[in-house]
Amino acid sequence: MTDVGGATATGDGIARRRRRRWLTGAAAVAGLLGAGTLACGWVLYDRLSDNITPDEAAAAELARYERERPTALVRGAQNILLIGSDTRAGDGNRRYGKDLGTERSDTTILLHLAADRRSATAVSLPRDLMVHVPSCLRGDGRRSEPSFTLFNSAFEVGGSACTIRTVEKLTDIRIDHHVVVDFSGFKDMVDSVDGVQVCLKEPINDKAAKLRLPAGRVTLDGEQALGYVRARKSLGNGSDTERMERQQLFLGALVNKVRGSDVLLNPAKLYPLLDAATSALTTDPELASLRGLYQLVRGLRDIPTEQVQFLTVPREPYVYDSNRDQLVEGRADALFALLRADKPVPVTKKNAPSSDNSEAPGFRGNTAAEDSCA
Repeated sequence: MTDVGGATATGDGIARRRRRRWLTGAAAVAGLLGAGTLACGWVLYDRLSDNITPDEAAAAELARYERERPTALVRGAQNILLIGSDTRAGDGNRRYGKDLGTERSDTTILLHLAADRRSATAVSLPRDLMVHVPSCLRGDGRRSEPSFTLFNSAFEVGGSACTIRTVEKLTDIRIDHHVVVDFSGFKDMVDSVDGVQVCLKEPINDKAAKLRLPAGRVTLDGEQALGYVRARKSLGNGSDTERMERQQLFLGALVNKVRGSDVLLNPAKLYPLLDAATSALTTDPELASLRGLYQLVRGLRDIPTEQVQFLTVPREPYVYDSNRDQLVEGRADALFALLRADKPVPVTKKNAPSSDNSEAPGFRGNTAAEDSCA
């Protein structure tokens, strides 16, 4: 029946059925999209987790020496050993030198996270520091003899496990986790955040590093950043001291870039960073997944940048070779004791009138909040 003056009961029924079909269809599409998004999320999660290389060999070697390793004194505090590998093997790394089948730790940092996650202290360990390296398992299956030698040779002899055991014997601090990053991975991480700004007090023209930069504020891409943190003889006074200071300032700038921008809140920017970071990492098995990394870093979000401190272990020229380093034992022991007990480490600015040999209470360093132009 048709009603010319308006809608009939039959027309209303048809309209209601159409609306129901539309809503049902929309719900189905939304469900499919939600399921697709969830499936995509799991695919990305698995990919990022699979990017990380678990260091099973190191875990097995450390388990072999568990009885001689230090005991953790403060529950919740964490000590992570960050190792920058100078390997020339693999894609993107051969351009930095000939692959001789060995690698050394170009940079090693002991990162201490306070149990309350209100502070973090990163201590650089010089690669030329003279230390006791224990007997370690070599890559060919043989065991090395204990030796008193350069710190970075521990990584060459027995990889991360040997470096960890060397650090634990040196500091009596239990290493809870370790992370190894190579040249190519470092560059990718810097590029993934669109570069990192640093302040150069003088222009740089380093032919070996292929680095030419003006003085002032400069945003470094991955390749430039790698040259900046690795260059030694052509910058400053040519010492490893200045090189470590540049590394610390750069890491502070990187922390500020990630925390001060919208990287962490923007999936389009966060995913490239996570992809670059996870692809670059070899870690202990406990950290070798996004869940493991998240458990480690979730408490770091609330640490004020002025409480992220960088310093170098107190050292002086080695008594038998001024081109090598040795610990300033009293000062170094005091620093290790503070970290071991999870107590605050007093840090004074590097330009303050102090030295590693003084009796001043503070250790020379800087914080992530400091401006390198200041």
